[in-house]
Amino acid sequence: MNIDKLKGKIPDDVITELSEVMDKFAINTPLRLSHFLAQAAHESGNFKHTSENLNYSAERLKVIFPKYFKQQGLAESYGRKPELIASRVYGGRMGNGDEGSREGFKFRGRGYLQLTGKNNYAEFDKFVNEDILTNPDLVATKYPLLSAAWFFHKNGLNAISDKGADDATVTSVTKRVNGGTIGLPDRIKHFKEYYSLIV
Repeated sequence: MNIDKLKGKIPDDVITELSEVMDKFAINTPLRLSHFLAQAAHESGNFKHTSENLNYSAERLKVIFPKYFKQQGLAESYGRKPELIASRVYGGRMGNGDEGSREGFKFRGRGYLQLTGKNNYAEFDKFVNEDILTNPDLVATKYPLLSAAWFFHKNGLNAISDKGADDATVTSVTKRVNGGTIGLPDRIKHFKEYYSLIV
């Protein structure tokens, strides 16, 4: 598998790091690598963003997080306030403390697959020789690719990727990464592009 064929499609620094994470996490077939990169590309805006942007307007909050902003006027009081938004939507789940703890914001999505929640950060912390729980920004600044590959492997996504190069498999991988199918057409487009290059 010649990953140099990805040059110009993904950043050179990502290509440089790929060999290590491919070996470490068995993302070592054209199917696995194409599914992995397609998800990472979508989640990070083509490898440009390593920290979740939660600067949503009130209107967008009602679309993206409807169950958290049902109460009349609530979205308006949270709009364009990323720390408050993350604290609400991620508070009290994924190992985070309640909304008041602000852990939802502290452990918001970071890395190329948007590692989210204190539980995931704590598990990743055991994998690297850093204090990730104290310094969660390291996931965005130092380990965006490594955290993504770790998450992909930990969540059994290699096995799902092995099922094929069809849209149904991309959908299955997407549901495990995203919890839904947000951005599915873009993920499918990326998958087909990468797979055609490295197969």
